[in-house]
Amino acid sequence: MNKKALLSKKAILIYVVIVVVIAAVGIYRFLNRGEELPIAPQVTVQQKKERFRQLLVPAVTTVYADLFDQYLSVVAQLESGESNNRIAELKKKYRVDSDTELLMALKPVPKSIALAQAAIESSWATSRFFTVANNVFGVWSFNEDEPRVAALKKRGDKSVWVKKYPSIKASVADYYLTLGRSSAFKEFRQLNMVSDDPFKLVEKLDRYSERGEHYGKELAAVIRYNKFTDYD
Repeated sequence: MNKKALLSKKAILIYVVIVVVIAAVGIYRFLNRGEELPIAPQVTVQQKKERFRQLLVPAVTTVYADLFDQYLSVVAQLESGESNNRIAELKKKYRVDSDTELLMALKPVPKSIALAQAAIESSWATSRFFTVANNVFGVWSFNEDEPRVAALKKRGDKSVWVKKYPSIKASVADYYLTLGRSSAFKEFRQLNMVSDDPFKLVEKLDRYSERGEHYGKELAAVIRYNKFTDYD
């Protein structure tokens, strides 16, 4: 083999090694950047937010409309003194005993708040949870028998699992159910019965996130800056 051919083979080998190293570094960075998927450089913030609106606004609007119709229907039934299995089933579903508690559970949270939480929890529909599991709100799973996916990061030596939903709409519906029946949001539901002001309501969502009261302030800023109240 002549010297020129040998140098050519060495050049090819060096090129292959460089490509492999670059690919490995890219994979490492991706696996260690939390649960967010990388966004293509050419995608602007405005384009990312527009995609989010296209995906989430229809789902939130549909779920909200269905829940609000259900709420009005139950109000009418209770005012008429009508008692039936439907009321009993709803009380069981939302884990409440009284009619008042049921109405608090059934009245849906304003769409502006749902959208703001969706934006924060899904990193504007770019998180890994959103992409692989339709999990808009980062809802954890503690039931190994339900569809779920493992988070890339552990808490200590324990794996973290999140729910996997069949659709974005199903994730939104589960979010509304959680706010409607979790004991952590009782004060939120009480305020929601007397006020539709999202900026007041988000102050009662401090227990939704480990960020506490700062979470409510972040929600308020997202709602205001992105004019999400236009959807209420």
